[in-house]
Amino acid sequence: MGEESITIKVVENELNPDQLKHNLKTDGCGAVVSFLGLVRDFDTGEEVLSLEFDSWKEKLFSVLERLANESTSLHGVSSIVIAHRIGVVSANMPIVCIHVASAHRKEAFESCSWLIDELKSQAPLWKKEIKVSGATWKAGLG
Repeated sequence: MGEESITIKVVENELNPDQLKHNLKTDGCGAVVSFLGLVRDFDTGEEVLSLEFDSWKEKLFSVLERLANESTSLHGVSSIVIAHRIGVVSANMPIVCIHVASAHRKEAFESCSWLIDELKSQAPLWKKEIKVSGATWKAGLG
């Protein structure tokens, strides 16, 4: 298998998961596992119009890159692509996309699951939920 490959993107415009998948290096790989996080259109019975993501832009990229590097070491995967939106994201639109390529499916699933959990707990991101009744900052990171 070849050298590990990591692609990190922080974007203010639309995420295209299929296009992002083209950044994976899949030589010697037998599995690609993907996670796509969307803005829910309803939360606690009320319509959600959008989420607004604020971030510590100078740190966000490096945190995502560090997590990807950690996951390649921990799980032995070959290639990782992580993309996260900042700014306003409408209901049903992608917020975060993670693609993981690995020789075997178990490692790819473990890596992808670990990455989204760690991203939500470590990435310097904050979100405001905009509902019909008004806007509320959600507690915690991610």
